[in-house]
Amino acid sequence: MSGQSGKIGRRTALGLPLFGAAMAGSLPRPAIGQGAARTLRFVPHANLTSIDPLWSNTLIALMHAYMTCDQLYGLDDTLTPRPQMVQGHELSDDRLTWRFTLREGLVFHDGEPVLARDAVASIRRWSQRDTFGKRMASQLVEMKALDDRRFEIRLSKPFAHLLYGLGGTFCFIYPERIAKTDAFTQITDATGSGPYRFLRDEWVAGASAGYARWDKYVPRQEAPAFWSGGKVAHFDKVDWRILPDAATAAAALQKGEIDWVERPLLDLLPMLRRAAGVTVEPIDPLGFYGMVYFNQAVPPFNNPKLRAALIPAITQTDFMQAIVGDAEGLSRTGVGMFTPGSPYASATGMEVITGKRDLDLARRLIKESGYAGEKIVQVVPAELPAPNAMAEVARALFKDLGLNIDYQSMDWGTMIGRIQSKDPNVVKGWNVYCIAWAGLWPSNPGSHIPLYGSTPNPKMDALREAWFDALDLAAQQQVTGQMQMLGFTEPPYIPIGQYFIPHAYRTGLSGFVRAANTVLWGVRKG
Repeated sequence: MSGQSGKIGRRTALGLPLFGAAMAGSLPRPAIGQGAARTLRFVPHANLTSIDPLWSNTLIALMHAYMTCDQLYGLDDTLTPRPQMVQGHELSDDRLTWRFTLREGLVFHDGEPVLARDAVASIRRWSQRDTFGKRMASQLVEMKALDDRRFEIRLSKPFAHLLYGLGGTFCFIYPERIAKTDAFTQITDATGSGPYRFLRDEWVAGASAGYARWDKYVPRQEAPAFWSGGKVAHFDKVDWRILPDAATAAAALQKGEIDWVERPLLDLLPMLRRAAGVTVEPIDPLGFYGMVYFNQAVPPFNNPKLRAALIPAITQTDFMQAIVGDAEGLSRTGVGMFTPGSPYASATGMEVITGKRDLDLARRLIKESGYAGEKIVQVVPAELPAPNAMAEVARALFKDLGLNIDYQSMDWGTMIGRIQSKDPNVVKGWNVYCIAWAGLWPSNPGSHIPLYGSTPNPKMDALREAWFDALDLAAQQQVTGQMQMLGFTEPPYIPIGQYFIPHAYRTGLSGFVRAANTVLWGVRKG
């Protein structure tokens, strides 16, 4: 077919089962009528304060969305987008026109069918805030519903990352009446079409949230993988119990009062491993990506030579041991500018991270950078154990290198307010901090916000544009190798390792789906 014709061809996925036709019909169906005993009591890592993941942009809101909503595509365990709400798609030979067909039988929690116009409205709202969505919007010629089950997106130039954007970000499908909410106004109606429906009357911020199995949800007849495949709800009810005190949560788990603690305090893991009836294991395959992040807007870290001078002194093992101790399998070093285990993790230039550490070289480079003893304010969130542990290692190292450190510990809310402020006087009030991002987001240039620094770097921004424009994985990986090299010479941050926080649960639970953000489909008792 001519690349100019725009004629639809069967170039891409048509929604076949991930592991072939033999999987069809093999998934276990949720049992019905087992009463109140079929309740999962779950302790999430944080308090649910918003039910709008696009507005909130937090992991806990994302977890809520995966309970109650669905996406057009879902990432599998290779981070490849697979059809989810769609039966499949067709792509024109010129790669400009995408035509999508929804699966049959999709029903919202209010009983209304999921229609193409719901998808169009939801995509439009998402495209105003998400990085992938904004990129799509900048190339959008037209997006419209063709009928109840089909919709079309026409672009001005090819966009190879469209499916990833629809399945690997915050693009959830809501009824059109909800999706028409302004993108910068919080959604307050939790109606979705996911495997569980939200019980709003049971939501008490800071205490609890409740979800009931949606009996009209039709799972894909495929094995679940990451955020894709068959999302089978095996519980009639899921109760979220908000227990901020880690010891209280651990005690309740040991007594059998709750079934699952998402992120127990690492210091409590030895005790939980010894507890009868409790299993401890990592579930998130991408973990957390740690970094020392700089304020490039003010001296002295507005000088890229000073930032780069610290790299020869950074020993990732020291930072990871401070978090997980000597526990095997809970950390990884030799980490570059992208998350290990992702398609864009690169070996390019990694000798600056993996080579021999040299404090004398770092001291010499610091002197050559022109640093003259200016005060460096290191901010630390007092109540977060992992950032605290990383911060202590960084403080000791900085002092050993001769940096004039002003170590300021504060609550997380105060710290976030300071580092996100645009007030010039507040911006001057911090220079560096240690933090970790959930591993999926630093896995690619589209969602890797820290890669672009606290002030724009035109060279890095240009590489991001080149990555978005690249049409195949090899070309994209070539660009990310260049981004990594630039990140080592003009670092917006320094990577300090990857770590994993195990989950703790009652031994009778099984069927956990290993994904970057906790999902509760697939899990069963007994």
